[in-house]
Amino acid sequence: MKAALVTDLEKVSIQEIDRPIIKDDEVLIKAKTVGVCGSDLHLFRGTHAFRKPPAILGHEIAGDVVEIGKNVKTVKVGDRVTVEPQYGCGECEYCQQGLVNLCANKVVPGTAKWIGVFVEYFNAPERTIHKLNDSVSYQMGTMIEPLAVAVRALRRATVKEKDCLVILGAGTIGLLTLVVAKQMGYKKIVCTDTAEFNREMAIKNGATLAINPIDTDIVDVVKKLTDGKGADLALIAAGANNIVDQATACVKKRGEIGIIAMITEKIPFYSYQIVINELTMYGAMTYETKDFKEAADMINAGLDLSSFITQTMDIEHTQKGLDVLSQKKEHVVKVMIEF
Repeated sequence: MKAALVTDLEKVSIQEIDRPIIKDDEVLIKAKTVGVCGSDLHLFRGTHAFRKPPAILGHEIAGDVVEIGKNVKTVKVGDRVTVEPQYGCGECEYCQQGLVNLCANKVVPGTAKWIGVFVEYFNAPERTIHKLNDSVSYQMGTMIEPLAVAVRALRRATVKEKDCLVILGAGTIGLLTLVVAKQMGYKKIVCTDTAEFNREMAIKNGATLAINPIDTDIVDVVKKLTDGKGADLALIAAGANNIVDQATACVKKRGEIGIIAMITEKIPFYSYQIVINELTMYGAMTYETKDFKEAADMINAGLDLSSFITQTMDIEHTQKGLDVLSQKKEHVVKVMIEF
């Protein structure tokens, strides 16, 4: 079967590999669509924390079940599905709490223990499978995974008020966080991005304001919008050097800051705001299974994210898809690979 691998720095190769042989508790999925994610870009650029070339790309997938293991009970051949692309050891303190995302021994696609999803056939444990309604397209099914990241980011917040939210960075995850925040009842949402297209997407998806942080003082805008109080919550979905300081200056006393972006370089940080205003800061690492299920329920209930899919191409053009996302020479939110 065909597979798309990163073989060197910013180099993708389409290769023939063996079709997976499933275990008794696994299903085999014929891939229909797979999504290009920011973490794939880290692998492509050589900055991923643990995935190094050669490695098969991807972890966002939707497709049809074509084979099931003898112990599989809840999934049948012909089911249309997506996959929660992680599973834990099941025994550690984090797995026992449902925090598979924090399991030190968790298994994820594109590693030695599990192939990536940029393949014609993908094997997955039954416990990671989430079914799609017949009315849901494969593309929307593939969007469940990044949507779950957004759900997680907002579910981690403990601040009760939902008067004002600031989302710093309106890329794929930032925009999806906007969508989820609207569903959760946030009243005023301010998004920032340096790209005009992303700001336009934010307004189309319900942002109160979408501003360029280079030429506009985001803190001043938020203070005016909230009568000087500040936002209840700020979410960091980009990696600019000053972005943590922007977030801490935007939120009210006892407000919260959530970091979603995988910032792999050291950036300066002024901690005084945290102390003087008793702010709370948290990280959001992928999702729990319950977050993934919530995202799947949203899509199965009819949430339409089709406007997010800005490029669609076949697996032979995976190199182009990564180049588009990396260089941003085209307007891009989500690149989708179809089989």
